[in-house]
Amino acid sequence: MDDMTQRHKRKMEKKKVAKDKIMATKTLTKGLIIVHTGKGKGKSSAAFGMVFRCIAHDMPCAVVQFIKGGMKTGERDLIQEHFSAICQFYTMGEGFTWETQDRERDIDMAQAAWKKAQELILSARLRLVLLDEINIAIRYGYLDEDEICAFLSDCKPDDTHVILTGRNAGKKLLNIADLATEMTLLSHPFRSGVKAQIGIEF
Repeated sequence: MDDMTQRHKRKMEKKKVAKDKIMATKTLTKGLIIVHTGKGKGKSSAAFGMVFRCIAHDMPCAVVQFIKGGMKTGERDLIQEHFSAICQFYTMGEGFTWETQDRERDIDMAQAAWKKAQELILSARLRLVLLDEINIAIRYGYLDEDEICAFLSDCKPDDTHVILTGRNAGKKLLNIADLATEMTLLSHPFRSGVKAQIGIEF
């Protein structure tokens, strides 16, 4: 074994001891409030990764989409066609707000989606609920951030995970989050005239 290999081995041995010591202190389990926000792509995609992880572990879960409408998406088709027994899926928006151009109807749809979300979160069966693009509904004033934060803080079962996605997550929501991630935009194909593509955006 040469000197470089030996130094690397000693360094990794020390690192393992330190990491094992840290990991030994992490003993709690709890249902998390998870927020994916920011201008970069990948917020919903990361959340659906967690949904599929739950499916793989036979953990019942659910999805409520607050903005997306009837447009076909790969994740919804896959879940509804192959995993509907373990993952409930509700698309309750009618598309982006600039497409609908009807604020009152958007508010009604968002309120109905939030009512369904509360029902799912309170379900004793479900382990994870994804509230896809709910942050957008909050930002536009369709939903009350205080009400949502109070519900998640006071009513969410201890072992239920809830993921909230969308740009511009509110400060109050971020304050109660156990895990919050901001997706930072570095580059985007739209800037080069590339349209949304199957397998990437939907």
